[in-house]
Amino acid sequence: MAHKHTRSRPHAEFRHRSQLPMPAVEEVEQRLMDGLSPSLLAPRQLERRAPRQPHRLIRMRQRLLTLPIIVAIMVSLVWRRVPSIAEVQKVLAREGLLGRAPLQVSPQAITKRLAVLPAAVMGQLLAEVCARLQAQGPPTVPHPRWAPVRERFSLMALVDGSTREALRKKTEVLREREGLVLGGKMMVMVEAFSHRPRWQLYTEDAAANDKRLATEIMAAVPVGGLWVCDLGFFSFLCFDDLTKQQQFFVTRMREKIADRTVQVLSQGASYRDEMIQVGLYRSHPCTQPLRMVSVLWQGTWDRSLTNVLDPQQLSARQVCELSRRRWRIEEAFALTKRVLDLAYWWTGSTTAVQLQRYATLIFYAVLLTLCQQVAEVLGAPLERLSVERVFRAFYHYSRAVQRGEADDLVLFLAEHAKLLGIVKRWRKHHRERQQLEYLIWGDP
Repeated sequence: MAHKHTRSRPHAEFRHRSQLPMPAVEEVEQRLMDGLSPSLLAPRQLERRAPRQPHRLIRMRQRLLTLPIIVAIMVSLVWRRVPSIAEVQKVLAREGLLGRAPLQVSPQAITKRLAVLPAAVMGQLLAEVCARLQAQGPPTVPHPRWAPVRERFSLMALVDGSTREALRKKTEVLREREGLVLGGKMMVMVEAFSHRPRWQLYTEDAAANDKRLATEIMAAVPVGGLWVCDLGFFSFLCFDDLTKQQQFFVTRMREKIADRTVQVLSQGASYRDEMIQVGLYRSHPCTQPLRMVSVLWQGTWDRSLTNVLDPQQLSARQVCELSRRRWRIEEAFALTKRVLDLAYWWTGSTTAVQLQRYATLIFYAVLLTLCQQVAEVLGAPLERLSVERVFRAFYHYSRAVQRGEADDLVLFLAEHAKLLGIVKRWRKHHRERQQLEYLIWGDP
């Protein structure tokens, strides 16, 4: 009897990578240089901790690999998908990077510089670049009913964490540790409608519980802000703290949680909006009332929890849509890992891992701003655009520039959106979801 051989599927985040860098696109580089202007890089004083006296800071000398050169190397590694440090050294020596003149350095020098460069400097650059991009204006909302909601809250954001992949044991410290050494855990906050990074946090503890980072997240959210999170932050103490600080949240309701209905706000054949009281036991109290919205979705009751008690501020439908929208941040993690190669490490040092994360988020923020401009030209919501297709269209634009057929990136992407697959197709499951929403809520 013949045996059926099944082909093993490789991990989705470790597919075959191109071994050639993407051609340079002048307009993309100009957008990156606008965000990383010389005025932003010049005042930086690089300092690192002394190896034998960690409490003492040592000023780093300005050598050939200055901060502007290192930033150009890291961002180019991401957006041009350069496969390795050795390859980026060749590109730097022959062409230069991000407007920098060609520079002759060795791959070992780049690796050593990345190992000692303070990651906090790149974190400050990321925060300032995001602030500049946010000043350009908010993106279009997916539906007009979201416009007044966005005005009511000072911030609407999605929050989630992701565990990084295993590090390569190329340093002495990593070789001494047994088993797999994961690259830590990062927590990211993105805007609800534009998905641009708003805040991030990194910890070397890959098994860190999300609740341990809730205090830092609350400090990053302004008064009157609303953030959407998953069950990892489900905590009655956290819910009380958010309500006392005049911050709002939307999350899923955990199973087997004892609750008591205080008031039914509204209900229909397929949904129920009610004010409830949780934390009925003295061991785990919850002093503040909450609001639960239950929806019968494809035969299963999905329950969402929030502390926005007034349906005029946030309707039952909007609570459910925000709860489902949280998965958009999972798409952002998948994009940065699979398309922008965040699942692959350039070097094995922990500092270089953090630098790569910052560089990836910087380019990701610039890429989303470009997608927002293309969406405005097409007159379509941002979520209808494929960010991956926009990124892969850079190659076609570079060829069109060489042939003299294009000179504006946004107009080129909008004109060839159908050919390049930039606008997502309206598929069967989209139509089924629209019909189901109509049956539940009664309006499109």
